[in-house]
Amino acid sequence: MIAIVGDIHGCFHTLRDLVNKIKDKYQDIQIYAIGDLVDRGNYSYETINFILENNIFFTPGNHDYMFYHFFKDPQSIFARSWVFNGNESTLESYEQYENAIFPHIDAIKNSPLYFNLDDCFISHAGISIKYKSILPENFNNDLSILHDHIYNDAKTDRGVLWTRDNLLNLGKLQIVGHTKHKDITLDEDSQALYIDTGACVGNKLSAAIVHKNEIVDTIEEKTHLNDIIL
Repeated sequence: MIAIVGDIHGCFHTLRDLVNKIKDKYQDIQIYAIGDLVDRGNYSYETINFILENNIFFTPGNHDYMFYHFFKDPQSIFARSWVFNGNESTLESYEQYENAIFPHIDAIKNSPLYFNLDDCFISHAGISIKYKSILPENFNNDLSILHDHIYNDAKTDRGVLWTRDNLLNLGKLQIVGHTKHKDITLDEDSQALYIDTGACVGNKLSAAIVHKNEIVDTIEEKTHLNDIIL
C-alpha cells in the first residue's frame, strides 16, 4: 500500500498538513509525489526540502524540469519556457537559500520519470494513447518496454512530462497529475486516476491511497491561502 500526492506547486503548508493526515491514518506508508513540486505557490524551496527530508519519493513534473534546465541548460526549450510558467515565485522562495538550488535540482534530475510498482504505475502526465500505434499488442505483459520511449520523448508533447492526450490503458492503475480536476477523477477507459486537484489555484491538495491497483482511500487538504497569497 502506498500514498500518492498530487501536484503541489509550492503549497508547502498545505502539503505538510496533508502528509500529517496521511501518516496519522496510515503510519508507516510510503508516500510518493506526482511532480510539479515548484512554481505558482509561494514556497517551492520549502516544498522540495520537505519532500527530501521526509523521504517522499517523487517523479518530476514539467515545472520541475523547467527549473532544472533554467540553471543547467539555459538555452534549452525547458529553460526558456520557464520564464512564462510561474518561475518568479520559485526564484523568490530561494532568495535566502541559494546554496540549496543545486542540490535540489540535482535531486530533480536524479528522480525517475516513472515508477512501475506492484500497486500502480506513476508518472507526472501519463502515457499517451499515441504510443499504442508503436507498441506490440501484448506490451502490458512487460511494461519495461515503455522505458526507452519515456526517456526519449521526455521533451515532446506526448511525453510523460507534458502530454494532455487521452491516456493509454496499461492494464493496471495509472496515477497521474498535470491535468487539473476539481476532485480526484478516475477515467475508467484508461484506468487513469487524475490527482491534481488545483492546490495552486485555491482548491485543494489530494492524495490517493492505493493497494494492488485498487483505490483504497482518498485524503485531501484545502489549500492554505498563505501558500498562494502574499
